[in-house]
Amino acid sequence: MKTYRLIRRQKLPLTIHDCWDFFSDPDNLATITPDWLNFEVCSQIPQEIYAGLIIEYRVSPVMNVRLRWLTEITHANAPFYFVDEQRSGPYQLWHHQHLFEKTDSGTLMTDIVHYQLPLGIFGQWTQSVVAKKLQQIFDYREQTLRKLFPDDDT
Repeated sequence: MKTYRLIRRQKLPLTIHDCWDFFSDPDNLATITPDWLNFEVCSQIPQEIYAGLIIEYRVSPVMNVRLRWLTEITHANAPFYFVDEQRSGPYQLWHHQHLFEKTDSGTLMTDIVHYQLPLGIFGQWTQSVVAKKLQQIFDYREQTLRKLFPDDDT
């Protein structure tokens, strides 16, 4: 089974602690997720995430079909990184690293997503569609973050 990787980087005019506070709060995910995904957090979330935290979501990635997506925060080292991994959901494997690095002008945020598709060879045939959808999701996220946190230097 092939493992795919998506890497996205974005500079934000925020302190590393402000980035951590925003991105480690699952309630903010709906704000930076396209409406067509119908993203919903179903779990009650504590004030701070921690390794071992299980979070349940509902999403509609294809043809408005609602899917349950269960993830676990497997690593958390505030304010530098956290990792969420799918426990059940639309992927065979989902491993998402959220990395935050202090810079002179704010924070460099890096997302590294490793994923595998379900359904064997059929899943492999859908890879180009899945990759395009993931790019659209992260493009939307980047544009939304630019609006939420404008860089005064531009």
